[in-house]
Amino acid sequence: MAQMKRTVIAVGAMFALTACAPAGYGGADAGAAEPVAVAAAEPTVTADPEASAEPGASASPGAEAETDAPLPEGVELTDSLTGKKFPRMGSAVVNQDGYILYRFDRDSNDPPASNCDGQCAEVWPPALTDGAPELKGVSDDAVGTITREDGTRQITLDGWPLYTYIGDKKPGAWKGQGVGGTWFVVNPDGSKNLECLPKGTPKAVAPPSKTESNDSDSDYDY
Repeated sequence: MAQMKRTVIAVGAMFALTACAPAGYGGADAGAAEPVAVAAAEPTVTADPEASAEPGASASPGAEAETDAPLPEGVELTDSLTGKKFPRMGSAVVNQDGYILYRFDRDSNDPPASNCDGQCAEVWPPALTDGAPELKGVSDDAVGTITREDGTRQITLDGWPLYTYIGDKKPGAWKGQGVGGTWFVVNPDGSKNLECLPKGTPKAVAPPSKTESNDSDSDYDY
């Protein structure tokens, strides 16, 4: 079980079509994805009795919740992590709804910490947990959590905090790949997937608090 630590605040950037965009961007291949052959994982992970309840401290996914912090509006818990393979993209990790998860180069995995908060977190919702996500094709040794500054707990993979992207309108889409040169699809072992990279540097969609439409590129730096 990888241990995690603290949370900071974030920045990023987003959207543009990639050279291998058709499959991932339309989400049409989501149903055809095959589980990645990774080390077998138990459906739940064991508790870390030494996990701290202080903000920024790490905790194991199996530990009891350290906080009653309410979830951000419109954000659901991530109940499962599944390693899959997608045509053109290769390996990726998806949540229970089939949406691809990302990691952020401005975060840290040693110690584990998130630098995506505020408007960044509106665009890249953290993969939050109640402490017991179901795992398939993802090793439980690589999964853990950090406590964010708002008291919620975020899932990490090899120490890297995980996120979804509001620019992905359908399960299996990967419009967040390469956004800002800092956001990447995450592999089942926590490394970043460098397949199907976009041409140029795509920009982020605007945060919901700043626009009524998320369909256009923005100059927001995260």
